[in-house]
Amino acid sequence: MTKDQKNEVIDVLKEKFSQYNNFYVANTESLTVEQVGKLRRICFNKKVEMKVAKNTLIRKALDSIDSKRFCDVYDSLHGVTALLFSENAKEPALIISSFRKDGNFEKPVLKAAFIDGDVFAGDDQLKALTTLKSKQDLVGEIIGLLQSPIKNVLSGLNAGSKLAGIVKALEDRAASN
Repeated sequence: MTKDQKNEVIDVLKEKFSQYNNFYVANTESLTVEQVGKLRRICFNKKVEMKVAKNTLIRKALDSIDSKRFCDVYDSLHGVTALLFSENAKEPALIISSFRKDGNFEKPVLKAAFIDGDVFAGDDQLKALTTLKSKQDLVGEIIGLLQSPIKNVLSGLNAGSKLAGIVKALEDRAASN
């Protein structure tokens, strides 16, 4: 690979790291060409970009953006490395899990995941990453929690006016007797 080709790969990776807040570093070693092709198709269908690059080029791309921000990812840059870029933080975890389950494979193995500035290192984090909630889900839950007390107050007020009406009717009945 010439120096120009390496610089081109670094530029492409820098663009991807800047574009996405979430990326996964996975080991795809020992997967056949057919299996890697299948994994790429699944990623494409789920709107996850998959890139394979040399670890030194990945590190240079990360260093050129912000070496301190990505320093915890560097330990995972060894062996064959595939990068999975996604807007949805848990989609790559779901893809890896289902790919392994459907094909009865041990690979790809999660080396690390960079999610909104936090690093999840190791394959043991995969299960936790599949249960992550998106920002939209969390915002929806918060809005629901904020609306709940308001709804309770309104229903209490409505019930109070009905109760007041019943009390008034009983008073009127008692007064007429």
